[in-house]
Formats: sequence, C-alpha cells, structure tokens
Amino acid sequence: MTILKIILAILLPPVAAFLQVGLGLHFWVNIVLTILFFVPGMIHALWLVATDQK
Repeated sequence: MTILKIILAILLPPVAAFLQVGLGLHFWVNIVLTILFFVPGMIHALWLVATDQK
C-alpha cells in the first residue's frame, strides 16, 4: 500500500494526502499547496507518506 501512496503522491498529491490523513488539516494544506503550485503539494504528500503521518 505504501508504494501505491508514493505513486499517488507524485501524480495526485491531494488523493495521497487524503488516504494518509483523511479530511484533517494536512489534507487542506495539501490542497492549497497543490493549487498554488504542483511541486510543493507533491513534496508535502510525499512527506506525509514517508513519515507515516496519521
């Protein structure tokens, strides 16, 4: 499942953030970062998956 989340974090960062933390603060931060510019959203999603945030 982690490999799938990493792939999603690269392609669709908000989906990976949602799968990792649900509709919490990190999800909404990731939406904003992805809307402003894609790369920060991707980095944030990868960070959420890599550090196993819940």
